[in-house]
Amino acid sequence: MKAMILAAGRGKRMMPLTQSMPKPMLKVATKPLIEHHINNLKAAGITDIVINLAWQGDKIKSYFKNGAGFGVNIEYSQEVEGGLETAGGIIQALPLLGETFIVINGDVYTDYDVSALTQLHLNSGEAHIVLVENPAHNPDGDFALSHLAPESQKYTFSGISRYHADFFNGLSEGVRALGPILREKLTQHCISTELYIGQWDDIGTPERLAQLNERISNTL
Repeated sequence: MKAMILAAGRGKRMMPLTQSMPKPMLKVATKPLIEHHINNLKAAGITDIVINLAWQGDKIKSYFKNGAGFGVNIEYSQEVEGGLETAGGIIQALPLLGETFIVINGDVYTDYDVSALTQLHLNSGEAHIVLVENPAHNPDGDFALSHLAPESQKYTFSGISRYHADFFNGLSEGVRALGPILREKLTQHCISTELYIGQWDDIGTPERLAQLNERISNTL
């Protein structure tokens, strides 16, 4: 099974840290954030990885190269300047990904065990998304655990998911966000969900990055 790490975003909220550095290359516990994802994927037995690139993507490519130095095989999906958004990036990379694949946002930090996702069975056109408890910056959440759950009981999308390639059938290439697609497919009962209670941080601002590094430092 292959995995894709989404790393093409501009990271405007992280300025000035992302002025000349892509957000997934910002350091958490002395390592680039994206390196933690690569290590976690490798530990789960997933060594074929696709990374999409746009803003300052050359910094990612020059650091990881083909992945051999990290015990994995990395392919890159180069996007147009400005990027293609989340779904657009996945759709462009589909020829590199195979029938089913895992996707991880490059700007989150988590100890979620992705090997659990490799055990799932997905039928054609299905997806599975991992939700987490709502952080302070997203108190209302994104999605309910099921279509039967109360509309008020929503959780936050972790940025971790697994897809059957046919989930994206009929969607043309180009700039396209993932959120609206997930909302529509949830109403069509094409998506299963789980709630993860564990380490998860969205590295959305310099303050959150500093707080995460401080917490990690205090536990060492």
